[in-house]
Amino acid sequence: QVHLAESGGGLVRPGGSLRLSCVASGYTLDHFAVGWFRQAPGKEREGVSCINSSDGRTNYADSVKGRFTISRDNAKNTVYLQMNSLKPEDTAVYYCATKAFYCGSLSQSQFSTWGQGTQVTVSS
Repeated sequence: QVHLAESGGGLVRPGGSLRLSCVASGYTLDHFAVGWFRQAPGKEREGVSCINSSDGRTNYADSVKGRFTISRDNAKNTVYLQMNSLKPEDTAVYYCATKAFYCGSLSQSQFSTWGQGTQVTVSS
């Protein structure tokens, strides 16, 4: 059974950092693009970042460019999201998801497997 599990969320002060992890079980991530999405209270879920399967190409939402970095370690079957200079508006539940090979845009379409999410709260 395929499964994604996010971890690393928590409460952090503005300007702080967190690193989220997305670990896959039941399948290997080698041939999958992995995206990070987030949903704030009362808002729709939005794309944050994505990394391709083979060439490692990445893309980011404008709101997180220069602050967040996505990376993958296929040996550990894990994708990370390093989040620096966090702002209160980054508060949300963060999800990882997979689709075949390439990210394309940060649209949620074609992402077929999703984790349960991890809460990130940025507050003083």
